[in-house]
Amino acid sequence: MLTAKEIRESFKAFFASRQHQIVPSAPMVIKGDPTLMFTNAGMNQFKDIILGNVAVRYPRVADSQKCLRVSGKHNDLEEVGHDTYHHTMFEMLGNWSFGDYFKREAIDWAWEYLTGVLQLKPERLYATVFEGNEAEGLGRDAEAAGYWKKYLPETHILDGNKKDNFWEMGDTGPCGPCSEIHIDLRPEEECLRINGAGMVNKDHPQVIEIWNLVFMQYNRKADGSLDPLPAKVIDTGMGFERLCMAVQGKTSNYDTDVFQPIIQCIAALTGFVYGDDKQKDVAMRVIADHVRTIAFSVTDGQLPSNAKAGYVIRRILRRAVRYGYTFLGRREAFMYRLLPVLIETMGDAYPELAEQRILIEKVMKEEEESFLRTLETGIRLLDKKIEEAKAAGKQIISGLDTFTLYDTFGFPLDLTELILREHGMKTDVDEFNVEMQKQKERARNAAAIETGDWVVLKEGESKFTGYDFFESDAEILRYRKIKQKNKELYQIVLDQTPFYAEKGGQVGDTGWLISENETVDIVDTQSENNLAVHLAEKLPVDLTATFTARINAKKRLQCECNHSGTHLLHEALREVLGTHVEQRGSYVSPESLRFDFSHFRKVTDEELRKVEQWVGEKIRADFKLEEHRSLPIAKAKEMGAMALFGEKYGEEVRVVKYGSSVELCGGTHIPSTGMIGTLRIIAESSIAAGVRRIEAITAEAAENYFFIQQDIIRELRSLVNNVPNLIQTIRKSIDENADMKKQLESYARERAIQLKKEILMRAVERKGVKVIQYTGRGHADFMKDVAFQIRSESKERFAFIAGLTEESRCTLMVMLSEALVAEGYNAAQLVKDAARHIQGGGGGQPHFATAGGKYIAGLPAATGAVIESLGLE
Repeated sequence: MLTAKEIRESFKAFFASRQHQIVPSAPMVIKGDPTLMFTNAGMNQFKDIILGNVAVRYPRVADSQKCLRVSGKHNDLEEVGHDTYHHTMFEMLGNWSFGDYFKREAIDWAWEYLTGVLQLKPERLYATVFEGNEAEGLGRDAEAAGYWKKYLPETHILDGNKKDNFWEMGDTGPCGPCSEIHIDLRPEEECLRINGAGMVNKDHPQVIEIWNLVFMQYNRKADGSLDPLPAKVIDTGMGFERLCMAVQGKTSNYDTDVFQPIIQCIAALTGFVYGDDKQKDVAMRVIADHVRTIAFSVTDGQLPSNAKAGYVIRRILRRAVRYGYTFLGRREAFMYRLLPVLIETMGDAYPELAEQRILIEKVMKEEEESFLRTLETGIRLLDKKIEEAKAAGKQIISGLDTFTLYDTFGFPLDLTELILREHGMKTDVDEFNVEMQKQKERARNAAAIETGDWVVLKEGESKFTGYDFFESDAEILRYRKIKQKNKELYQIVLDQTPFYAEKGGQVGDTGWLISENETVDIVDTQSENNLAVHLAEKLPVDLTATFTARINAKKRLQCECNHSGTHLLHEALREVLGTHVEQRGSYVSPESLRFDFSHFRKVTDEELRKVEQWVGEKIRADFKLEEHRSLPIAKAKEMGAMALFGEKYGEEVRVVKYGSSVELCGGTHIPSTGMIGTLRIIAESSIAAGVRRIEAITAEAAENYFFIQQDIIRELRSLVNNVPNLIQTIRKSIDENADMKKQLESYARERAIQLKKEILMRAVERKGVKVIQYTGRGHADFMKDVAFQIRSESKERFAFIAGLTEESRCTLMVMLSEALVAEGYNAAQLVKDAARHIQGGGGGQPHFATAGGKYIAGLPAATGAVIESLGLE
């Protein structure tokens, strides 16, 4: 039986023998494509070639691509672990042809590999072909069906509809019919009893698709029409985990040697046996799947966070933690301990796992521990809601409260329901779903972009001239209208442009398109599918004119100072802190720079000063920019340039060198380091486990920052009569203030005790309840202290009602004894009802609540309303 490692290598070897270039997997986390956060298919890294934005280097390509599907169209997350074949992170084996071979070869080789190399039984295979679509004017894919007839009987060649057998990149762009290969893995006796053809595409866990052959031959326009593609493309994708299941004779992906080593490690760590309990099995599968996703995301430079791709990764990690917490009884971090077995199973194919092991373990452990604390916080908050509901005689927690727990604290609905059932309660799931839908709509509306078709004025490729020039003559190649957040903009592509398109952390240029008769503002420049796309709020009147494309030179130079500053900063950090420091991200704008790097503790003030001094020396040395364009990547590495994890490099790269600083970089840079002037670090912080962030400024911004600090010091000196030792004087003042604060707090405590005695002396008893009232001037925090003193000392039934005035505001305060709360009285409801008298609102807990208002004259009516509601008038 072939192992997973052998299956992966056999695929590459098969297509290499058929003149395919074997390329490495692209990062799973996508950068530079606004339409995608993650690689969700093998074709993503070839998108620029398919769209015609990049020249074809190899007409035949094959690879094993790491992919992630959790959101949008391919939302598999909630099914992961519950069935046998859905995953978040998975591998996609694929072969491509860019204008070379087409349907016949794709089908012939697929059949040869499956039945010849892997020895899968031909009688267990089925192929689907596109049945056609009358509305689109498309007939059945008879060509593909004809090729399949060489290998399969008619009963195993099935027609599929547009949903299953017509592949589209998106709403617009390349598309075409596809042919899926399905395999029937059911037991022999069941196959004889029930025909497998009727089970294809019916979500049967053992009759599954393993390979999709996509025949891209059309281009979908914005109006929905189809044009033939000038160069046809073959794009195939085969799910590696499913293929292993078929080859190894298993009925679940999780039973293959892709997952079993991880699952058995989970079993050993938790003390449970896989296969003994359905819920625990699901939990183990969830964790085994998710730990792969998290590890590969971190190696590709995506750390868990609260935004965009980082939020998706955090959500996946927390889902795994939650399953371990709920079903496997895990109360401490443990997933990071699965990393050695993951490296053992996948490290040969993806060596970055071993290279980044320390960082992955640290990120996982810290994220796990953080979410376990969040779970405990969520449980305490839920306990409070349960207590309040029971006190009010309710058996249902509102869906809004449940959603708040989910949205704010990451507390999942099913765990909330599980805890509520233990108390004989439930939540309003319909209301929860309504709130969830509102959130999704808000996110969808914020991200929605409507794009029109490109209007092509002339054919040609766009050339970037911005490394050498700030302006150049340009003509418009194409343009289109887009709509985002109800604002119309225009995207413009020029035949040559000095505008740098945002990528690699450097923001895009702004500037102008200038002709004889008008000037059009370029408000941003973005990189889309390897094209520099210029954003304008209006189109030029004469689209065919020759323009001067001119960038905002001042902003560009400021940006370049900051970008070159990050290179010097990177080298300085490695010199001062150690060579373990590696870049984890950066952001460069005209205003400032931000640099994220691997390091496992806070950078001390002394170390930061050394870094600044080291950078300062390099700036004063005024190293000239040494730039090497189109350098073979092996040669660049020989020069000392570091390849960053999570970046996809071509065979030729650009190298930027200042003295001993050598970086692979496509950004724009200052001609010499002296122009940076100075670099000042203004902040250092942690952004994730093992990752620190430095924020800094250079050049004019650094000068202005220094002037501001000077002004602050000058003003401080003037406040203390220009004493010679400013720090000592300020410290003395702080100490004196602290002493005075302690004296005031002591006085306040004594005053509270005295006021409490006075208030209790005026208390009256009505209907077995001691009614304690106070009306007058006072601070709410002070009176709250009094109220809690009364509550701690009193064992009898009492109600404390206070009406306080402070300047133009007033406060209503109610404290109830435990006995009154047990009888069904609720302080929060009492103040809420009475707050109308003071034109305000408030709330709190059943035993203590406050309301604030602005109508002081209504306080007597408000306190009276509380007493009346208690039946103590």
